Amino acid sequence: MRTSVSAREFGHLPDGRVVHEYTIANGCGLQLRALDFGAIVTGLWAPDAAGDSANVVLGFDKLSDYVERNQAFGIIAGRYANRIAGARFELDGQEVRVDANDFGNSLHGGSKGFGEQLWSGSLQERDADGRVSLLLRYTSADGEMGFPGELAVSVRYSLGPENDWRIDYEARTSRPTVCNLTSHAYFNLAGGGSALDHELTLHASRYTEVDAGGIPTENRSVAGSRYDFRAAKRVADATLDHNWLIDAPRDGKRHPAAQLMERGSGRVMDVSTSEPCLQLYAGKWLNGSLKGHRGEVYEQGAGLCLETQHAPDSPNRSGPDWPTTVLRPGEVYRTSTVYRFSVLA
Repeated sequence: MRTSVSAREFGHLPDGRVVHEYTIANGCGLQLRALDFGAIVTGLWAPDAAGDSANVVLGFDKLSDYVERNQAFGIIAGRYANRIAGARFELDGQEVRVDANDFGNSLHGGSKGFGEQLWSGSLQERDADGRVSLLLRYTSADGEMGFPGELAVSVRYSLGPENDWRIDYEARTSRPTVCNLTSHAYFNLAGGGSALDHELTLHASRYTEVDAGGIPTENRSVAGSRYDFRAAKRVADATLDHNWLIDAPRDGKRHPAAQLMERGSGRVMDVSTSEPCLQLYAGKWLNGSLKGHRGEVYEQGAGLCLETQHAPDSPNRSGPDWPTTVLRPGEVYRTSTVYRFSVLA
């Protein structure tokens, strides 16, 4: 099999701008499709134990569904992924107020965050490491959704010969700001049905307890609780929407964060990241009102997100559990996450 890259017109936004869908394939059975709208991953095909490929992320066939009904399917969440309490924070002694779109809080950058914006895309053929990639760029204006500073962002999706999907993030700012980016892909390694029978391992001995609005109250040990995924167990509780603190040094390098396994297909997905935290969202707000690829109805738990990121509400917190998300002029925000696919023996 050979690597390949291609692009096609996917549709038009309400204002007439053209949206493109890009396809990259590593020649070893892994294929990814993504839009320049929201940097949305629309499909990710991975082989099962029998060598048959299926799409292992949730999504839609029409652009209008992403524009009008999307619950963050496949987006790059930013400028600040997850929640900021009260949609405000203090930066260099000044209060910053950002868009409140989640019960008085700011979620995933506000009502018109990065997942609602049109990016620019360019494809790269196989490089020296055998990787094929799609580079997506977006420049967020100073003051967009209330965030200070013009933020120039690039996100590279690449596939390697070892069946890994890597996301490399970079950002630079013109003024001090906060930045926290993640992929909000919904995974279902069975290629359909419920994801709640998937078995999950999290390399994390602590998680973040939250209030009714999803705002952190304290970090707790997972020992003796339903949040203990240090040994693989089923993702059977659809109410899960919490942050875990990854047991790894904070040295800017990628470290193991999670493993997701689906025994019916034999697919296994290992997650490594340079980020300090991972948010598990088990699709609790999916209620059957959305129809995705091939007309499949997305019920609660149809897919789950493994969002590598900094902790929610970090701009309002301090201490070793809350490394800064402040980005200043001259600095480069740089982080990466890898999802590696294999099969059970």
